[in-house]
Amino acid sequence: MNQTMKRAQQGFTLIELMIVVAIIGILAAVAIPAYSAYQAKAKATAGLAEVAAGKTAMEEKLNNGETVAAQTDIGLQAKTQNCTIAATGGADGVASIACTLINAPAAVNGKILTWARDAAGAWTCTSDGPADLMPKTCPGV
Repeated sequence: MNQTMKRAQQGFTLIELMIVVAIIGILAAVAIPAYSAYQAKAKATAGLAEVAAGKTAMEEKLNNGETVAAQTDIGLQAKTQNCTIAATGGADGVASIACTLINAPAAVNGKILTWARDAAGAWTCTSDGPADLMPKTCPGV
């Protein structure tokens, strides 16, 4: 029997290891930006959910002819894990509840999501953040 046929492979060759490292690098180059975008979207959605809860309390105050000078008037905290909240509402029925995102990825950190109410009672949401990272109910620029 031929002596080379008896010899078993002792391990991976250098080229095989380099191919594996290249594949891992390509996967990481695709996955990391996608994950960052996912984190930014999640933070924006969480911030919007925190201020959306104040709309009902704001409606009640405005329908009773009361004004809202601060977020605490409608049961919201000044600062949460996701945003700094500000709220105002006048006797004319115009009001706003704003969330400035904090502790967020750089793409959305400091961006503002605002629920605004007009005198007719219609609520609209706007944001100064990137449209692809903001919730669909609160389009960005």
